[in-house]
Amino acid sequence: MTKEILNQLFELHQMSDNETQYQGKSVTAYCDPWTFRAGDDVEWRASSHKKTAGVLEVVRLECGDPTRSGPGFSECIVSDLEAIPITLDEQAVIPGSYAHAALRGVSEEMFRIGFWFQPTLLTRDGPICWVESATDNIEIRVQKSLLVLELGGVRVQLRDILLERHRWYRLDLTLQLDKGIGTATVESPETRSPGRDLVQAGETTTQFQIPALLLENPSVYFGAGTNESRWDGRIAEPFVSLGVSEYSWSLEDDMAGNSVPSGKDHGDLQLFQLPTRAVPGPGWTGSHQRWTDAPNEWNAVHFHHDDLYDAGWHVSAAISLPKDLESGIYCLRFTTSEEVDRVPFFVRPVKGGVHSDVALLMPTCTYMAYANHRMLINGADFMNARSKLRPEHQYLVDHPELGLSHYEKHPDGSGVMFSSRRRPVLQVRPGADGWNFTPDTDIDAFLTHTDVGHDVVTDEDLHFEGVDAISNYRVLVTGSHPEYWSTEMLDALEEWQRNGGRLMYLGGNGFYWRVAFSDAWPGAIELRRAEDGVRNWQTRDGENYHAWGSEYGGLWRRNGRSPNQLVGIGFSAQGFEKASFYVRDPEVLESRASWILDGVENDEIGTSGLGGGAAGQEIDRYDVRLGSPEHAVIVASATEFAPDMLRTKEEFEGTVAFPDPDPFVRSDIVFYETPNGGAVFSVGSISWFGALARDGYDNDVAQITRNVLTRFVDPAPLEYETP
Repeated sequence: MTKEILNQLFELHQMSDNETQYQGKSVTAYCDPWTFRAGDDVEWRASSHKKTAGVLEVVRLECGDPTRSGPGFSECIVSDLEAIPITLDEQAVIPGSYAHAALRGVSEEMFRIGFWFQPTLLTRDGPICWVESATDNIEIRVQKSLLVLELGGVRVQLRDILLERHRWYRLDLTLQLDKGIGTATVESPETRSPGRDLVQAGETTTQFQIPALLLENPSVYFGAGTNESRWDGRIAEPFVSLGVSEYSWSLEDDMAGNSVPSGKDHGDLQLFQLPTRAVPGPGWTGSHQRWTDAPNEWNAVHFHHDDLYDAGWHVSAAISLPKDLESGIYCLRFTTSEEVDRVPFFVRPVKGGVHSDVALLMPTCTYMAYANHRMLINGADFMNARSKLRPEHQYLVDHPELGLSHYEKHPDGSGVMFSSRRRPVLQVRPGADGWNFTPDTDIDAFLTHTDVGHDVVTDEDLHFEGVDAISNYRVLVTGSHPEYWSTEMLDALEEWQRNGGRLMYLGGNGFYWRVAFSDAWPGAIELRRAEDGVRNWQTRDGENYHAWGSEYGGLWRRNGRSPNQLVGIGFSAQGFEKASFYVRDPEVLESRASWILDGVENDEIGTSGLGGGAAGQEIDRYDVRLGSPEHAVIVASATEFAPDMLRTKEEFEGTVAFPDPDPFVRSDIVFYETPNGGAVFSVGSISWFGALARDGYDNDVAQITRNVLTRFVDPAPLEYETP
């Protein structure tokens, strides 16, 4: 990114005039889950780095956008709920994935353990395996790129040659406890995972004296050790022999689960903090790409010291929501003498109760994908501009233990495939981020301003409930950036459309990446950035298929379900230097969609707003080749953009010089009818939200959006007659 673009981004994320510069934010919190029904109990989990007293209240978030282009930050207290005085202490966050099994048995004579291991990060030491008993402990660890064993105060170097990253090794350790002799064999055979390496092939056997040990009902940890230390690397085919009891774990089984059975009625291997499954093991040949075709070749698990699924904080307060609470966006607001922390959550109508005709679909999968992203932090470091960061971003700088987003890599270079909401998510805060949540509060505020009445529904509701989550609504309005979708979500939306639903897609770069959920890991999503697309990392060989459900990852466009088929347009280009405007199509006023422009006098639409106009950041275009309906009406198009607005990677068909202007760099507003009186209206721009509130909603962008909303709410059928 250039400094000009970064300055623009900082402007989009700047603090409002009534906010102070970062003074050392102390309080942070989260609630789990993010969506509730009226009448439910909301559990708030909070921590403060110093003992802090404050007051907890529930507020309705009327608009969370403090920027100059928004309607202004606004919230109101839920008067039916009393404020709760609370004193907070610190709650620790312990990141790092690992596996644990509690074994039964006593070994006085012989103890054996074996496994394959692959280090993926050697710049930090870490424990590969830790055996903890009531009296004695055994730890196998990487220390300064050497493989060492520590037991009973004795340290043994098991191999003289330095370990290499991404190379598979086999360790077999035998302890003759009654004789005080230990034997370790380390093999480094040729494998094809992730690539052939013939340099270190060979075997090393080391024999050594050991102190007297007694292992009774030990716990075995992989990827974790003493003092909450963690390791970065992969384990495959682990087994333990404890006296007459033998344990082994098939890591190729139940990829979506959080435990691996031992084959006994005890000793299952429990997984913590979401290590990565469905990754090639030492036996991967490259002959298969989908792990279900040869599960034994994907018999590994990948641990990272910075994985974080669940912060694990205890409940600081629980609040029962009124049964008559209106659907909407709410916050748990904690106010101290020094700061205010707001944790948003979403309220749906009580089940079976009164609902509106309109629902705003909150793109919570997108929120999870971007959760605690570091993009602006990295930009600030590049520009030496840490002072421009908002408190939430500054807090992440100081507290990397809160975990990463799908937009980062782990320190070992692997992409972050899992992201969770079961932790503080600092950008899902009012005004904290110019992407995603804060813009979506602008759309919520607009819907409230129209006085049509609307509810909110979330991505997770749509995934787990299917079409039932939205079947009562005639109109569904998207957020500004509904980028991440599961198969179940798409299936539900398409069924709703076939039944006559009317969709308003008020964003850009929507319906782009495929994600998956697992019942065993609630509150998390899996993403595999396979093959193509605009991405911060890409999956490695043999890792393109989800562990959760075995579906091929990556772009929906590469999975036969392009956004164009669903909403008439698809991701075309991105650029953040300056937003542009639309020009209405010369023929639209003579078309069946002319009513969309009622009250709009000028040919140019959305000439001002956040970033300069209504078309910007990430934009979508109409393209019949990709599945856009031929009967769709192009209402307006934006084609004049700053030089940094470039076509997406999946649009490249070779190493070529693109024409200037590039015809693929275009944002289209489209309208078309769907079965049973339904319809679709799509704007194809993330920046659309930033133009809605100008001049008190008295502008062309708001007028167009209002026209469509009013007509879509009207039950009169929207029918298209074939010429």
